[in-house]
Amino acid sequence: MTGSEPEDGDLVRGAPKVPVPDEVAEAVRTLIRWAGDDPGREGLADTPLRVARAWREYARGYEEDPAHHLSRTFDEVGGYDEIVLLKDIPFQSHCEHHMAPIIGKASIAYLPRDRVVGISKLARVLHGFARRLQVQERLTAQVADCIWEHLEPKGVAVVIEASHACMTARGVNTPGVMMTTSRMMGVFRSDERSRREVLALMGR
Repeated sequence: MTGSEPEDGDLVRGAPKVPVPDEVAEAVRTLIRWAGDDPGREGLADTPLRVARAWREYARGYEEDPAHHLSRTFDEVGGYDEIVLLKDIPFQSHCEHHMAPIIGKASIAYLPRDRVVGISKLARVLHGFARRLQVQERLTAQVADCIWEHLEPKGVAVVIEASHACMTARGVNTPGVMMTTSRMMGVFRSDERSRREVLALMGR
């Protein structure tokens, strides 16, 4: 482990510092040198530890099973049998090709069969999959498939809109471009009227 453990303002206040293996810190120093700077200068001296800890936070979705958030459901819903929608959920991820930020929002809907889940759990499922190295298409499918499998609803609809720094900050350098992906399952796929209804509720 590294000998120096500087204060890290990137950590949640009061949280224990995450130990950083020497090889991880050295890998960041190598990247800094390769980029053309001096990892030993004052402004960069503590950067390897900060970057390593930041990546443990960015990728903490690997440490959880998003399906766990759907394990507690409720049967007593007063006969409610219409669409449940959580709209415009902000999220952050990183693309697996360049490890660049993906920043966007998701709308998640399902049509209950006989049980519902706490509304915050839909956001937790999204974040559980987003906090990994991702591509947007797979993220969209994973969220929809997880809800479909564990809630067994009549339908699931997931629409994600995001900006990709691997495109906006490098490569074609085209800021302001948003990518939209969707996955429709059950009645939202098979029934045109249901699909139009859920998309209208999402504002699309």
